[in-house]
Amino acid sequence: MNNFEPVTESTEALRAVFRRHASGVSVITLTDQSGKPAGFTATSMTSLGANPPLATFNISTGSSTWSALNNAKHVAIHTLGEKNLELAQRMAADHTLRFAKDDWFTGPQELPVFSDATAVLICEIRQILQVENNAVVVLNVLEGMLGQEDPALLYYQRHYMTQGKSLT
Repeated sequence: MNNFEPVTESTEALRAVFRRHASGVSVITLTDQSGKPAGFTATSMTSLGANPPLATFNISTGSSTWSALNNAKHVAIHTLGEKNLELAQRMAADHTLRFAKDDWFTGPQELPVFSDATAVLICEIRQILQVENNAVVVLNVLEGMLGQEDPALLYYQRHYMTQGKSLT
């Protein structure tokens, strides 16, 4: 028996299906050409493979971070836990306030690193593939740092949550 409700408009089909797909939340940080910190919240980060160690994330070319990213050589990927809800929200909001708090330090490759992340990967940008108004960023993983374990922060149905509990 077919219990599916058809969604024939392609953009709405994509949005509707991915609303039903929980994604891990991460923060990507880098420095711009003048050495200032830049970054954003991402739900598209994933492992591409272990041999060699590669990761990817997606970004809109209209993002306030796009210009800095397009000229960067390295990024830090922060995985987030339940305690990082405020950080995820801040890094998704006004780009001028993303680094206003004193909760980060300069880490490897001169990258901004948030102290409370559950883990951080330091990566070299290998390739940026532009597709329409978006880009896929392919990364060589250089090293990692493990922080405190915390239940994973997820994004599902336009809300942040953790293990079945809505946080927003």
